[in-house]
Amino acid sequence: MAEVIVRDETMAGRAIDEWVLPGLPDRITARELVRLRVREEVARFNAGPARHDTFGGLVRPADPSRPRLDWAAQAEIACAGFASNAFVMIAGDRQVEDLDEVIDLERAHAVSFIRLIPLVGG
Repeated sequence: MAEVIVRDETMAGRAIDEWVLPGLPDRITARELVRLRVREEVARFNAGPARHDTFGGLVRPADPSRPRLDWAAQAEIACAGFASNAFVMIAGDRQVEDLDEVIDLERAHAVSFIRLIPLVGG
């Protein structure tokens, strides 16, 4: 079993947040890694105080008045966000191009997520 450091970064490479996902297989698809990452984020969010205005994950709740987030729905939104270039994934030293791509966690001990900000008028 492997573990991976999940890191949110700015476009300039500054770490915003970081945590470890343990107990993963040595090889995992990018899609499954996104789903596990979102599941962990939502579990932490749902366990905390009811402050839905501060969700800092890959996606934002559509209805901030709902008391709990559904991780599976949030994971689907995150996967759609990857497909529409809302964020990029860097596994080790290379960019992940496709959610069906297999990531070797024995080689890539950290995966960075960088949220992209659309340009105004662009």
